Amino acid sequence: MGIQSYRDLRVWQGAMDLVVEVYRITTRFPERELYGLVSQMRRTAVEIPASIAQGHTLEATRDFLHHINRAQGHLATLQTHLEVVQRLGYLAEDECGAALDRTVTIFKQLYALRNALHRDD
Repeated sequence: MGIQSYRDLRVWQGAMDLVVEVYRITTRFPERELYGLVSQMRRTAVEIPASIAQGHTLEATRDFLHHINRAQGHLATLQTHLEVVQRLGYLAEDECGAALDRTVTIFKQLYALRNALHRDD
């Protein structure tokens, strides 16, 4: 059948699952972090699938590659946020590890997508 929409991309689907996970784990953070780390982490997580979707809808491969790079940058930022909240004691090590593992999987998928686009370019 092929890829008809960005929704068909496994990397977009995984990034959406990551958004849900980030929202779930940030509900337990201290209220004083609502406008700090909670807000930053949620916005950053949402930007990952949003960048993938936006890039997929553009006609030029180089534009899609640019948005993949943006998604990778947001992913690295989210990884940093996760490590910060673990160090602050807001997130248990095993829960942080699970979220970080998900980010690594998405990084690998983005890297593979980028390589496939370079081959087709």
